[in-house]
Amino acid sequence: MALIRNKRIVPDSWQQLKPATEGGLPDVPLTGDWIVPFAIWNEQGSQVSQRTGRNGVLLENTDDPRALAADFDRLALIAVRFPKFTDGRGYSIARLLCRLGWKGELRAVGDVLRDQLFYMTRCGFDAFELRADQDAQVALTAFSDFSAPYQPAMDDGVRFGARTAATATAPVNSRSPW
Repeated sequence: MALIRNKRIVPDSWQQLKPATEGGLPDVPLTGDWIVPFAIWNEQGSQVSQRTGRNGVLLENTDDPRALAADFDRLALIAVRFPKFTDGRGYSIARLLCRLGWKGELRAVGDVLRDQLFYMTRCGFDAFELRADQDAQVALTAFSDFSAPYQPAMDDGVRFGARTAATATAPVNSRSPW
């Protein structure tokens, strides 16, 4: 699968630890950059943070991101799984993580399509693990689909019609919301 980070196609040094198929939790390897499921982080977080290599956590769309806030300083990456492209809970999780102060890499994984990338960026995602049938070069064009969005968001895009107080010249009795 292709990885887009900061609007560029990049190699991925991270590996995802899969849950054990027969009960119990697998051990996290001692070296390397590993993304572990939230359940493993909750169970083995103190041991995981002692290893050499960077740590990441995979949140499912049903996990509460507030439970990770105290561990932000021990993580380099948080991945949010989109089980279906029609499931928007990952967008809310991303917004909440940013409001909680997350500054590291925020990665969308799972059923991630080109058509979602612009909106995911607006919610705070900066990395995208595309679905296998998505062309990464074509997906890069998603970031220029819209020149000026209407809504305020986590990214630094300028809203359509927004003006700063210094440049506003609307009359006092103007009905403009901008």
